[in-house]
Amino acid sequence: MKYDVKDIKLAKEGALRIEWANQSMPVLNRIRRRFAKEKPLKGVRIGACLHVTTETASLMQTLKAGGAKVGLCASNPLSTQDDVAASLAKHDKIPVFAIKGENNKTYYAHINAVLDNRPQFTMDDGADLVSTLHTKRTELLPGVKGGTEETTTGIIRLRSMAAGGVLRYPIIAVNDAQTKHFFDNRYGTGQSTIDGIIRATNRLLAGSNFVVCGYGWCGRGVAMRARGMGAKVIITEIDPLPALEAVMDGFTVMPIRQAARVGDFFCTLTGDINVIRKEHFAIMKDGAIVANSGHFNVELDLDGLKRIAKSSRFIRPFVQEFVLKDGRRINVLGEGRLINLAAAEGHPSSVMDMSFANQALSIEYMVNLKKALEKSVYPVPQKIDKMIAKEKLAAMGVTIDRLTAEQKQYLSSWQLGT
Repeated sequence: MKYDVKDIKLAKEGALRIEWANQSMPVLNRIRRRFAKEKPLKGVRIGACLHVTTETASLMQTLKAGGAKVGLCASNPLSTQDDVAASLAKHDKIPVFAIKGENNKTYYAHINAVLDNRPQFTMDDGADLVSTLHTKRTELLPGVKGGTEETTTGIIRLRSMAAGGVLRYPIIAVNDAQTKHFFDNRYGTGQSTIDGIIRATNRLLAGSNFVVCGYGWCGRGVAMRARGMGAKVIITEIDPLPALEAVMDGFTVMPIRQAARVGDFFCTLTGDINVIRKEHFAIMKDGAIVANSGHFNVELDLDGLKRIAKSSRFIRPFVQEFVLKDGRRINVLGEGRLINLAAAEGHPSSVMDMSFANQALSIEYMVNLKKALEKSVYPVPQKIDKMIAKEKLAAMGVTIDRLTAEQKQYLSSWQLGT
């Protein structure tokens, strides 16, 4: 079995961390037990490009328990947990191609290593695997039956491909499942992003001006957690609806050109390019801290910052200090990559439990389809979404009401009124 990890000797430590994560993933554990009995994915080849973390390891174990032949590479050069990658390769015999800090050339070499196994289904986090298939490895496309995508960024790219008529197989938008974006994006990103910023800087948030760029579900989560730690939160937006919601939620809303002058911390979560640009860096306070928690580092115009800086250095792990010509210092965290994975450990396991349950069940759904889907992007079937929510509540010991026969009749009737 081929693999490429930092150090296979880290496997023992990785196995313990995977075991710890599994303790908080009851829904995925239940799916794994069923998969082990039924083998619904027997012989199916799956190529996965995901953050190689303890939670992802649990998903890989679940897919393999279902009979799948899985290959895994990293979806971000800084998100890999090297001990986890080693454990998957050594203990689970899963071909893993991921090293924390890998350069761009190695990153795409690892994607191609996964594609060399000729996957029938893809599992992506940002759509780099899919885009490589559609540009560099087109000879493999006839054998690909479907896939899943877990991020907002990836879904944006895939919908663009579908609209342009170039998407060659159907993709399920796991990101858009309610049990994913309501919880993973809001509570997972919220906690893990703040965790990454604090681990990288050891700075106090209370009393600071914390600028959140983008008030989608991820932005909502970060804003909520930053306010909870005593920060004065400022939101920047381009869409009037979430901007209005942010105002109603009690946050200050202003353009980034104004926020740049007053912010102490900045965090982008938009899925778009150059959200914080050279002209914004140029007017920031001395010591401003800038991070990104969107999928790609393109949200920060780092080339523009380099052009106006007279020097730079790494003053702490994951903290690069850029000194401007007038002596002001701008600190960029984690090379502008996902700070919650670059400097911390990503989302808590209990949140990823639902996200990866969606991944596993969506792949099973596509494998079992009798009729081929069109080459487009599809939502997670509502039956799967609700089942995951029900299982999660049960694992938490929470029960809810059921409709009475009278209530069901009322809801299905138009004759009954006041």
